[in-house]
Amino acid sequence: MHEGHQSIPASTEAIGKDVVDACLTVHRALGPGLLESVYEICLAHELEGRGHSIVRQMALPVVFKEIRLEAGYRIDIMVDDSVLIEVKSVERLAPAFEAQLLTYLRLSNRRLGFLLNFNVPLMKQGIHRRVL
Repeated sequence: MHEGHQSIPASTEAIGKDVVDACLTVHRALGPGLLESVYEICLAHELEGRGHSIVRQMALPVVFKEIRLEAGYRIDIMVDDSVLIEVKSVERLAPAFEAQLLTYLRLSNRRLGFLLNFNVPLMKQGIHRRVL
C-alpha cells in the first residue's frame, strides 16, 4: 500500500501528471488563502479544459458484507473515473486527511490519489501523491 508497491497504468500516470500541472496552474493564478470550494471548482474547470471527464463531490458509499451505507462521504474530484483528488486549504495537513485519502482510494477501488493543500506559499509543498 505504499508508493511504488505496484506500477499503475501509463494512462493513469498521464492523468496524474495533468492533475499536478493543473493544480500548479490554479495555484499560480489564485495563490493561497481561499476557500477549498474555490480551488475545487477552479481545478475541475482547468482539468475539463484539458479534456478530462470530471465528477465533483462524487458520493462514496461504504459497503460492509451485504449492507450498503450512503454515509455522506464524498470524493472532491474524480478525474476520468480513475484518479481521486481531495482538496484542502488548511494551515497544516492533519494525519486524518491522508487516512481519508487512502480510505477513499480503497473504498472506490482506485489506485492513484492526490491530497492537495492549496494554502501553501509554493504549490509543490501542498501536493501529496498516494498509490494503493
